[in-house]
Amino acid sequence: MILVTGATGFLGSELVKQLTEQNLTVRAVKRSSAVIPPILQNNPLVTWHTADINEPENLAEAFEGITKAYHCAAFVSFDSKDKEALLKINIEGTANMVNLCLDFNVRLVHVSSIAALGDAKAGQLISEKDFWDYNPKAHNYAISKYQGEMEVWRGIAEGLDAVIVNPAVIIGKNAGYNGSGAIFKLVKEGLKFYTDGATGIVDVEDVAKCMILLMNSEISAERFTLSAENLHYKDFFAKIAQGFGVKAPSNEAKPWMLGLAWRGAKLASLFTGKPAALTKDAARSSFNLSYYSNQKITETLKYTFKPLNQSIAEVCNALK
Repeated sequence: MILVTGATGFLGSELVKQLTEQNLTVRAVKRSSAVIPPILQNNPLVTWHTADINEPENLAEAFEGITKAYHCAAFVSFDSKDKEALLKINIEGTANMVNLCLDFNVRLVHVSSIAALGDAKAGQLISEKDFWDYNPKAHNYAISKYQGEMEVWRGIAEGLDAVIVNPAVIIGKNAGYNGSGAIFKLVKEGLKFYTDGATGIVDVEDVAKCMILLMNSEISAERFTLSAENLHYKDFFAKIAQGFGVKAPSNEAKPWMLGLAWRGAKLASLFTGKPAALTKDAARSSFNLSYYSNQKITETLKYTFKPLNQSIAEVCNALK
């Protein structure tokens, strides 16, 4: 049987969907407060197991009879207030998964992030060969994903059979307005500004497909960057605007402008008690020019990613 953590999340639910479409049975791990997404409701091939990855005693019960595990559970935040939760879930939780996979002799596919690959190197694409250099300005999410990945490498050194994937920004029609879906919402509602930054983007269906292919391969002790294309935010927003039939953002936001914006958002959050709509780390990241290579995954699996024009159009149609 196959184990999937983070099964109620955006990527995890797509992965479970694809696995069960292959007539495979899945033991899906969910927190007690998590809601089963519509695409997995009433699926007879899914058995739900309530556990927390930070409670290894309860999590261990889910490993009975398991031969393969996908670790998708993670916490994503660019708010400095969430540092403790990021480190606990993304590092300690991953360490628990690694230890249990070692104890039960389970093959693991771990979901890391492009954030764990480090900053752009001048004139080069960022790839799996790059090593993360500590940067005092690195945001806590990047630190947590890097150190979480280091737990997997530690496990590999101890004999763990594992593969790591580093997805770019993941988009897909089932995200709604959460996660990357928030970008689509902003553009749909008339976003006027863009930043001079760039990043890799990939469809959630491609990420899940690559994970399954890697799990079923004989590859071990390797990591793979999963990115369909690199897009500048101006172009990304323009494609989204076209999908919604609205005006594309046409004003370039300067660093000082976002500096004022995140400070204002932080001040507003003190009065409302709600999380800031924009954080310092998120504002800073939006100016990074990061270009990623997908050569290793495309050549290893002979894989062709879905064109981003198609992915963006599908998301926009789902959100209209």
